[in-house]
Amino acid sequence: MALDVATLRDDFPILARRVGEYPLAYLDSANTSQKPRQVVDAVATHYLAHNANVARAMHVLGAEATEAFEDARAKLAGFIGAASPDEVVFTKNASEALNLAAHTLGAGLGPDDEIVVSVMEHHSNLVPWQLLAQRTGATLRWFDITDDGRLDLDRARAEGLINERTRIVSLAWVSNVLGTVNPVGEVAALAHAVGATMVVDGSQGVPQLPTSVTGLGADLLAFTGHKMLGPTGIGVLWGRYELLASLPPFLGGGEMIEVVTMTGSTYAPPPRRFEAGTPPIAQAVGLGAAVDYLAGLGMDAVAAHERELTGYALERLLAIEGLRILGPTEALDRGGALAFTLATRDGLDIHPHDVMQLLDSRGVAVRGGHHCARPLHERLGIQASTRASVYLYTLPSEIDALADGLIYVRTFFEGHR
Repeated sequence: MALDVATLRDDFPILARRVGEYPLAYLDSANTSQKPRQVVDAVATHYLAHNANVARAMHVLGAEATEAFEDARAKLAGFIGAASPDEVVFTKNASEALNLAAHTLGAGLGPDDEIVVSVMEHHSNLVPWQLLAQRTGATLRWFDITDDGRLDLDRARAEGLINERTRIVSLAWVSNVLGTVNPVGEVAALAHAVGATMVVDGSQGVPQLPTSVTGLGADLLAFTGHKMLGPTGIGVLWGRYELLASLPPFLGGGEMIEVVTMTGSTYAPPPRRFEAGTPPIAQAVGLGAAVDYLAGLGMDAVAAHERELTGYALERLLAIEGLRILGPTEALDRGGALAFTLATRDGLDIHPHDVMQLLDSRGVAVRGGHHCARPLHERLGIQASTRASVYLYTLPSEIDALADGLIYVRTFFEGHR
């Protein structure tokens, strides 16, 4: 069933805002999604009626807060097809989840070992592995991309990128710049064939696509709440339970322990082993409400809407003279992040920050910069780009506002030479 976007937009009061004389066209959901009333109300209700710490307080409020927190964990497990809620670790964001993975998987790595990533990674899925390589002496290697922004599997195979020295492979499911949907299952098979662990950054995939952790072939999957209608301040690391149970703690503190003495400590089983201190309780409740909202819409319908809007956006943007799309130029195996550069008809490059500001003056919210993917932009031979991104509440009229705004930007610069 197709999404009734006009109706569901009533759940997002912020989308009714105006910017001066223009209606807001929010096209920055790859950065952070807007939140429906249901999520905001869930967080407010928790604070106003059930606020207490979890797994510590034995009174009524403590029991209610703990139940809500663990109910959110169970909802997340069902949403991604986990075998058990105990495979779901709450973190403060996807960056912390990936740092947790890099820190704990690094035990035992040495100079003879290799870690494989790709040139299209977000800094959150690059810097933690660089730090791990520096700590252990392991070698960091990476997939290149093809001219159309796809993962260059042929070159990787020819060069033996994944080999008997590979211990960890970490890859974005969907690129936050190129929009490319990577063949994670195929890469996971290559990793597992040499005994390597497959880590997946699902920050741009889980909010957009039906997710099955077993279908992905991942051993660990990181994603964040604020890109999937949930609050900021919460992320998730899913892992196969037997893998999580074999990993050491990441942070020390309350509730991640079994017994503490002055001479040593023993640690709780997953997921509590990785949740030191007071967790993001209200944020988890809000993320649980976001999962309820997404499940109610159906992720197949969310993905279909995003494909349709992405296809329409590609059609409109590719018709603009001087505009270059980064990544695939058709909606097949492509997410809703559309990064591009813009030039005047006589070849003057327009800086993405200028594009962003002029679009903002017309109510169109996009992002300009390197989108926390500087090495990818260097690979593409540019310093920065402008990015528009659609989501389940995006209307075709907002794509039209973007396209018309970009023509205005180009004309503005042509008139001020």
